[in-house]
Amino acid sequence: MIVRETASEFIMVAQHDHAHLSGDIAQHIERRFYGGDTYVESVLRAVYEHDRGWIRLDETPVWNDRDMAPFSFTDYPLPPKLILYRYGIDETERLDEYAGLLCSLHYSSFQHIRHSTHPFCVDFMAYETQRQERIRNRIRVDEELVRKHFQILQLCDELSLYVCLNEPGVPKEAEYPKYKDGFQYPELGQTEDEGRWRAEWADAGRIQVTPSLFEPSFTAELILKKVPKERVSQWGIAEAYKYTNWTRQEISFGKQ
Repeated sequence: MIVRETASEFIMVAQHDHAHLSGDIAQHIERRFYGGDTYVESVLRAVYEHDRGWIRLDETPVWNDRDMAPFSFTDYPLPPKLILYRYGIDETERLDEYAGLLCSLHYSSFQHIRHSTHPFCVDFMAYETQRQERIRNRIRVDEELVRKHFQILQLCDELSLYVCLNEPGVPKEAEYPKYKDGFQYPELGQTEDEGRWRAEWADAGRIQVTPSLFEPSFTAELILKKVPKERVSQWGIAEAYKYTNWTRQEISFGKQ
């Protein structure tokens, strides 16, 4: 779950809904960034499906007593997360081997997992390393292309998180700290100016991305719930989330 807190509400986005926005973003990236037409459909499937493991976790939000807020993707307990990360990658691999490879690379790139000595993390990394080797041996894909496609997945993930974690229309100086300096993915750059992108809210419904990434501009939708804190205090987070109506947020992406 992605959680953004206001004075009166918890803005909650299920991870698979965030991933759907990521996929819509990937659909509109200029094809030249893909390095050709090979595996484009598999890359799109990876982006759309990269958070499959969260579907079950997000069905019932869990309350974090320490922070007095719903657990989010950043602080959800690690053991159940890792189990369902693997489950989600397994499902994606069954749909599309190359998409499974990209999703495996995505999760095994998380530094807090990659460099941990926790037995759950060590086992996860060993399993995913074996998965990656097995898929690479089967499909013999060009490694430069893999790196490029992996960074498309990461960039689209970050652009969607940029939407989820910021108040619509927020000024640049008040953005979620991680995104103030932009997004750097050198494998995608074809000129000195490319490989690093900057996103900024033009207004509450439009995001400008520079340099050029999309052609043409497009509008996408994010599904979320605005859960009133008063309702949480009365019913608990699970029931409050369940009985809160869905909100559809439209966002236009383009360039200056």
